[in-house]
Amino acid sequence: MRLFDPANRTRTPRHARIWAVWEILYTVVDFAAAFLFIIGSVFFFYASLTYTGTWMFLIGSICFALKPTIRLVRELQYLAIGDVDDVAARLRE
Repeated sequence: MRLFDPANRTRTPRHARIWAVWEILYTVVDFAAAFLFIIGSVFFFYASLTYTGTWMFLIGSICFALKPTIRLVRELQYLAIGDVDDVAARLRE
């Protein structure tokens, strides 16, 4: 099994469930990053909120950094269960 192969998500029902869980998390993080950047931008219009806006930008940036991390963890999880599935298939033969 190759990393980041689109066919990985449909190999087994277990793969599909893993894909769905991580995709939901990815989408939540994506929306959080967008929300934090939009609100942070609005806060920069007011001098009294600039400090808070800066923190929102930082947290939003961390969310953007989490996105590729989420995808990598999902792929590594595929690899981990792929090995188990391959070994189990060999034992059945």
